[in-house]
Amino acid sequence: MAGTATDHIEQALDLVGADTAAIEQDLARLIAVDTSFPPGDGYGALADLAETLVAPLGFSCRRVSVPPALWSTPAGGAAGERINLIAERGSGLPPCSLYFHVDTVPAGEGWTMPPFALTRAGGRLYGRGAADMKGTIAATLAALRALARTGSPLRFEPRLLFCTDEEGGLYPGIRYLAEQGLIEGHLLSFNGGAAPRIWAGCFGSIDLLIRIRGRGAHSGDPVGGINAVEEAIPLLNALMALKTRVEGRTSAMPPPPHWVGRPLHARLTVAALHGGQKGSSLPAAFEILVNRRYAPEEDFAQVRDELEATIRDAMAASHALGVETHMVGHLAPVSDPTGPHWPRWQAALARGFGFAPEDFRAWGSSTSSDMGFVQQAGIQEILLGGLTRPDNNTHAPDEFTTLEDLIALARSILLYLSRDFAETRS
Repeated sequence: MAGTATDHIEQALDLVGADTAAIEQDLARLIAVDTSFPPGDGYGALADLAETLVAPLGFSCRRVSVPPALWSTPAGGAAGERINLIAERGSGLPPCSLYFHVDTVPAGEGWTMPPFALTRAGGRLYGRGAADMKGTIAATLAALRALARTGSPLRFEPRLLFCTDEEGGLYPGIRYLAEQGLIEGHLLSFNGGAAPRIWAGCFGSIDLLIRIRGRGAHSGDPVGGINAVEEAIPLLNALMALKTRVEGRTSAMPPPPHWVGRPLHARLTVAALHGGQKGSSLPAAFEILVNRRYAPEEDFAQVRDELEATIRDAMAASHALGVETHMVGHLAPVSDPTGPHWPRWQAALARGFGFAPEDFRAWGSSTSSDMGFVQQAGIQEILLGGLTRPDNNTHAPDEFTTLEDLIALARSILLYLSRDFAETRS
């Protein structure tokens, strides 16, 4: 009958807006599970929770663990089983794989509220992972509930992929799933933002741990001692000089709007320093963690060789007893991920968030994603959405999202999956 499809989809959209208590409850339960990486030892608990959340929607789940030989490193840092969860129903419809990474960065210092408890204040929903990206799981569940309650027919059958080690891991779970042929249909990643964006790709990322070995001794009488921290000073200076050179290298990838026309450029960050215990002792060891963001135009092997050469040259005259390097994290860059499903997803985002069609533009990012490995496994098109915004403290203290964004993303997902949306969009 005329108008039936429109009425059907409007009812489902209204149900999402009325589902706020369940959305907040789901998000609170997800945030309460500490899946910080490193170490990433909370994946089993998150998989248990995810199975509980999707079971009422008719999903059956299987667990796929990444073999330790692929993700463990001599430097340590990662611990616990790398459990990836695939939730599916097998309706026979064309599948769409919806991707979530379940790990978060560690809470860190500076929070003004509990990082692993959902706090609502001033219209914001605070907690580690609220925006990146446990909130996207809560939004997806709301969309699926509304579709089920209205009996809305689907255009695509959703397959939910709850994956490990996106936050700088050596072998992300989605990489393993892609290489094992376990991604079906096209892929929708929620590792993006609440913006009218057509994804143009992103940079790669390397985390390199440098260990300098000295010899402990009494600082007041350091006979035979070698201060590992002081031996590292030439290296720190060399890394800062390399940083200047690296950050002069630009990418042709279009920059995001908040860059105000400035080109994206490579980055080098001295991200962590660890060494020493007390004033009366010479530190016997010192660790430096370096993060290098490299553009798609750069070659991974050359980027790593440059880092290794800088370390080798800076430490050539050192008295240190040894210098070790360990790559503890790697994400490959993403090249142009557009494809035939993007117009439908763009239309769904426009309706869900209220974006005007003319607002959409393509841009890339000097942040990183585990989708580069998915492309290397042969899946080129990757849709992108999410909850992050430039000001919502992603990877920082007091990370937050808003209920408005959660509802908007849920509605976008609902529209994209719904068969009715294909009939009603202009």
